[in-house]
Amino acid sequence: MSEGSGDDTIAAIASGPAAGGVGVLRVSGPGSLHVAAGLGCPPLRPRHAHYVRFRDAAGAVIDDGIALHFPGPRSFTGEDVVELQGHGSPVLLRQLLARCIELGARQARPGEFSERAFLNGKLDLVQAEAIADLIAAADLRAARAARRSLEGVFSSRVEAIAAGLLQLRIHVEAAIDFVDEPIETLGLPQVRDRLHGLQSQLQALLAEAERGRRLRDGLHAVLLGPPNAGKSSLLNALAGDARAIVADVAGTTRDVLRETVRIDGLELVLADTAGLREGGDAIEREGMRRARAELERADLALLVLDARDPEGARAELAAAAAGVPSRLWIHNKADLLPADAPAPAEGELRVSALVGTGLDALHAALRRLAAGGAPDAAEGEFSARARQVDGLRRTLEHAAAAAAELDHGQLELAAEELRLGHDALGEITGRISADEMLGHIFSSFCIGK
Repeated sequence: MSEGSGDDTIAAIASGPAAGGVGVLRVSGPGSLHVAAGLGCPPLRPRHAHYVRFRDAAGAVIDDGIALHFPGPRSFTGEDVVELQGHGSPVLLRQLLARCIELGARQARPGEFSERAFLNGKLDLVQAEAIADLIAAADLRAARAARRSLEGVFSSRVEAIAAGLLQLRIHVEAAIDFVDEPIETLGLPQVRDRLHGLQSQLQALLAEAERGRRLRDGLHAVLLGPPNAGKSSLLNALAGDARAIVADVAGTTRDVLRETVRIDGLELVLADTAGLREGGDAIEREGMRRARAELERADLALLVLDARDPEGARAELAAAAAGVPSRLWIHNKADLLPADAPAPAEGELRVSALVGTGLDALHAALRRLAAGGAPDAAEGEFSARARQVDGLRRTLEHAAAAAAELDHGQLELAAEELRLGHDALGEITGRISADEMLGHIFSSFCIGK
């Protein structure tokens, strides 16, 4: 966060860096109208378009276009804002920006317009981050989810739970002064019931936020299996290209190979790993160590078995992937099976990466896992970030701790856990936030946003 943020006037090109039909430059702050006047704008009527010839210090025309004035606090940033729309020439836009700086504005930092909107109460932190997510959305589903976050779908649910925790904390703290009274007289059974209800709401919101996080960041999946189970062939089939070396020699894959693919709007970061087995040379053993390390941060383990011997490595794979949130068993090389081979267990897939058998079913299973069991493009779906998911997890932990302290009659400790849970929710929306965290978040935005 910059020193004096909001006291000075900032300017930035808000349209993309490429040439286009129209270019946009934004000015925000107390000197916005002064800058506009210096560019040759007449007195600007709020929210009306004015045709202007933008001029430099010598009076020469830089460009011609439209000027709009949005007085604070009824503007995006909550400050006086002037928007200049000219031709989309990067050269002309840079010249126009340089003139704004000559007139007293300074170059805005990345995300500073959104940061000022947050600081002036126009947006909460979830909504501000949703702006960046909306800009970065790679498909219609992600854009719709970001739009719902921007409209406050996520924030309103966080705020409702925070209000509930605050009410419970006030009740518990008030009861501390009457600790000698019977529990029923103090209304603590009702507090427990309400807290359990809030825990259920938190669990549901956490599951939806995790889906939103996967929609935004993609699903991190690790291909794991014994040597020659066809992991690299499966990676190539999902990627639609020969990205991994395929050979019949055990130990061909020595390092972790990552490939990002999109399946019906779902971004999947696939990591192909060395086959797990005993022995191997020093390089292969290092590859297996890296495969296990990759599993520690995976959302999904794709456990690839040779369909001809599906039980051969099952126990070892199950143990290796025990800590991964989701697992999917895949019997590869189905094209080598006899026609009367028994079907795999329920929930397990039989595919052939070589001829494409079963890949449609695999795509559908990946979509279901990414949605956490919810239907595709679920109504009310919103975007979320890892830090927001973490805040919900911490809140849920504090709520569970508060419930345990209530069960033991430890009212002071229960009140403290409720406070910590409330604060964790406040970090999500920015009601409680460190300046350092805000600076990190907004620095990832586009300049001009």
